[in-house]
Amino acid sequence: MPFVHFDLNENIAIVTIARQDKMNALNPVIMDELESIFCALEKNDACRVIILTGAGEKAFVAGADINQFPTITPDEAMKISRHGQKLFTKIERSTKPVIAAVNGYALGGGCELALACHLRYASENAFFGQPEVNLGVIAGYGGTQRLPRLIGTGNALDLLLSGRMVSAQEAKEMGIANKVFPLATFMEDVLKVAKLMVQKGPLALKYALKSVYEGQGLPIEKALEVEAQMFKEVFNSQDRVEGCAAFIEKRKPLFKGN
Repeated sequence: MPFVHFDLNENIAIVTIARQDKMNALNPVIMDELESIFCALEKNDACRVIILTGAGEKAFVAGADINQFPTITPDEAMKISRHGQKLFTKIERSTKPVIAAVNGYALGGGCELALACHLRYASENAFFGQPEVNLGVIAGYGGTQRLPRLIGTGNALDLLLSGRMVSAQEAKEMGIANKVFPLATFMEDVLKVAKLMVQKGPLALKYALKSVYEGQGLPIEKALEVEAQMFKEVFNSQDRVEGCAAFIEKRKPLFKGN
C-alpha cells in the first residue's frame, strides 16, 4: 500500500500513515487503506493491540486534503462525511485496544482519527485541534460528537468554535491525551503501554471494550446489564480458567484468547 503500512511483532501491530510531504494528511486512498488494514488486523489472532501513528516527528495527521474542498457539492460532502464516520466508527469498535501515538500535529480529521482510538498518548511536541471553522466548515468525521463525550461540552466547544490548537500538555489537562511522553523516547514509551496490555487476557480486553462502548449513553441500569452480560462472557472462557489457575499457582498466565 502506498501510504499506510503496518508491522506486527510480539502481538502488537504498528500502523503508520506515511505521507510526510503532506504532513500525513488524509485522502481517499489513505482512508481505503486504513479500512483494509483494520479489517485484516481485526481478524488476525496474532494481533492483540494496535498502535496507530504518523510517519516522522512533525505530524500524526495534520487534517484532511483540503484541495478537494472548493469543488465538492453539498451532497458529495455528505457522502464524504458518512464514509469517514463509518471508518472511524470501525476503529472505535475494534475488539482490540487501539492506541493513537500522536507525534506532532493532530488537526481536523487527524484529531478526529485520534478521538476514534481508545487511548491517545502524545509526544511533547504534539498539538490537537479542530480548525475547520477557519475554512467556514465544521468537523465531519465525528469530531462534534466524540469530543464533547470525551471532554465535556464546554471544553469541546472551546476547540470547535475557536479553531485553536492546544499543546500536548493542555490536551492532557482537558482529557484528550491520556499522557504526554518525551519526544526522544516516545514510541518506546507507547510500546511499554502496549506490551503491558498484551500480557492480559485477549478476551478480557475485548469484553472490557465492548462493555464500555455498548454501555455508553444508556441509563445506568441498562448499562449495568451490559456489563453483567460481558462478565458472563469472560467467565465462559478458558482464559478465565487459566488466569485464575496462574494466580493461585503464582505464575504468569498463558492466555490463548479462547
